[in-house]
Amino acid sequence: MNRRSPMKTVLRHAVLLLVTFVMVYPILWMFFSSFKPDDQIFSTSDLWPETWTLDHYLAGFNGKLGMNFGQLMWNSLIISAVVVVGTIFSSSLTGFAFARLRFTPRRFLIGFMLSTMMLPAQVVMIPQYIMFHKIGWVNTYLPLTLPSFLGTVPFFIYLMVQFVRGIPRELDEAAYMDGCSKFQLFRLIIFPLARPAIITMSIFSFYWTWNDFFGQLIYLSDPELYTVSLGLSMFIDNTGNTQWGDLFAMSILSIVPVFIVFLFFQRYLVEGIATHGLKG
Repeated sequence: MNRRSPMKTVLRHAVLLLVTFVMVYPILWMFFSSFKPDDQIFSTSDLWPETWTLDHYLAGFNGKLGMNFGQLMWNSLIISAVVVVGTIFSSSLTGFAFARLRFTPRRFLIGFMLSTMMLPAQVVMIPQYIMFHKIGWVNTYLPLTLPSFLGTVPFFIYLMVQFVRGIPRELDEAAYMDGCSKFQLFRLIIFPLARPAIITMSIFSFYWTWNDFFGQLIYLSDPELYTVSLGLSMFIDNTGNTQWGDLFAMSILSIVPVFIVFLFFQRYLVEGIATHGLKG
């Protein structure tokens, strides 16, 4: 058994490396293609460029299509940051209330909240648009950001509920004996201890908002308000004049913030999900 263990380990790592390469290869191909001249992107199967050029990055970032990609990234960053703050505020408070407070319709509300996770987003898409249009919020960032302050993502609330349930109740009793109110208990005890779950919510919220295309396409029509997702679609031309090099270059730049967030917070992401986040 022990003599087979090293062989199994080598085989396991070999399979993982192969799967990793298959998953990462499209990104590698796009990265190296962004440095190729237009006539070499699809004319050769070589991953390594024969001729290196930065023209695609310069043309795409400086607004070859009439838009500055830096402004698009800034718009996406603003929306994502506001959504992250709103998600932390609403989901942490709601999760704390469901996990620690005792009130009559608590079980019903938790069940109702979990049932909404099975509701397709397309079902509420048209009613939401009609409501925001009547309010006058279309072509603004409000339909994309304000719902995050109202606890509209049941997954994050459920994540917070499960995490808070794993925190010993003895801490609550000690806090109440020291004169803490329920909000002080949340602010001084629960919120700091729930940091892994909160960071997990923040990462997922940032990813989903940064990569969102359909929601931003519905509510934004002013090019000055466009985000990265909408900007990338502008490089695609139905007439066959798609600027693939510029599209690949800007796609690589759009991945950078996502990669940086994951690089700095991956430890908390794993801890929040695997260790505490889904603990009953």
